[in-house]
Amino acid sequence: MYTSLVSVEITEVKVFPVADNEQLKAFVRITLSDAFVIRDLKVIRNADGDFFVAMPTRKDKRGIHHDIAHPINPETRERIEKIILGAYFAFVNGS
Repeated sequence: MYTSLVSVEITEVKVFPVADNEQLKAFVRITLSDAFVIRDLKVIRNADGDFFVAMPTRKDKRGIHHDIAHPINPETRERIEKIILGAYFAFVNGS
């Protein structure tokens, strides 16, 4: 039997900065509705200087990375990315 989750909110974002790496800027842990934790999200800066959030992955026997957890629609991805990048820039700027 499946139970529908009415509303899931990001209730905590913890930023762990990475020093001396041009692309990987931070690891991030988020807590959903004070009940579920997702670790190892990454703040990445691409070659164009744009920032994005990479979902946690694992590498299979062939060396291919697969998402462990990920949003299933673009709206959720955008919402998560906005919250995480906001927390990252606040952390970096000392806010």
